[in-house]
Amino acid sequence: MNDARPVDMETSEELAGLNDAGARVEMPIVPVDSIAGRALVAIIAIMTFLASLTIGAVVLVGTAAEEWQSAVAREITIQIRPTPDRDADADVATAAALARATAGIGEVRPYSTAESAALLEPWLGTGLALDDLPVPRVIIVKLAGQGTDLEPLRKALTERVPRASLDDHRGWIDRMRSMANSAVALGVGVMALVLAATVLSVMFATRGAMATNRPIVEVLHFVGARRSFIAREFQRHFLILGLKGGAIGGAAALAVFALVHLIDAWFRGRPGEEQIGALFGTFSIGVSGYAAIVAHVVLIALITALTSRLTVHHTLKGLE
Repeated sequence: MNDARPVDMETSEELAGLNDAGARVEMPIVPVDSIAGRALVAIIAIMTFLASLTIGAVVLVGTAAEEWQSAVAREITIQIRPTPDRDADADVATAAALARATAGIGEVRPYSTAESAALLEPWLGTGLALDDLPVPRVIIVKLAGQGTDLEPLRKALTERVPRASLDDHRGWIDRMRSMANSAVALGVGVMALVLAATVLSVMFATRGAMATNRPIVEVLHFVGARRSFIAREFQRHFLILGLKGGAIGGAAALAVFALVHLIDAWFRGRPGEEQIGALFGTFSIGVSGYAAIVAHVVLIALITALTSRLTVHHTLKGLE
């Protein structure tokens, strides 16, 4: 190996051989189109599609959770439990007046007895006589802004309306925040698994490509080709495969979310729109969601290229 000389791109073309007419044939170290390459593109496309769906789902859950938390945090509920020795209507009027007199309160809406009873219909059904049941009276209070101090109102209710209770919905907000964080953590876990599967697929594909082209790789290596040159050839090849697979999978995911958004827009103005919107939001991942999917496609391509390069370096190091 004392006569070995570094091999560049031109030298690699000379090593590719001559055709029958004596003309130089430029043959890449890694075949441009092969069954293994197409299979890897399909695998990367599937992985990217699943990861992109996960990204979109996490964005939808996060957006919906923020909307829920914002809507719940802007309202508080005052419940007044009726007792035989007190006038429920008077207690409702007193509690409403106390709420209106509190700083930071935007709107106060007392519910009538019939409206309070109607809130139980989803659980108890309709047509029931609820006159003999101690159905609490409800007052919905909307806050004018964030950071409203509710302690003065809570204290006033305790003194003036003993059977009243104030619910600021903090428990619901904490539960929704925990659910959103769990969804994000699950999405990150799925992303990690997808990336790990992609890395393993690229490693095996790179080793397979090197095994298939082992004679060419060994000749280049033993005549003095630098490891960086050989690795660069594999890196360029697998970068293209990663971009192809990532673009196919990412485009399919973007098409799915665009279709869902169109269906959601089509359902606007139809029965059940408010309930669906309150539960799932707008079914749109927004600009940030689409940008995250595009960034993931680029990340997949870069990981594919880097994994291939490191695999080649490690394999060639074992040949020395």
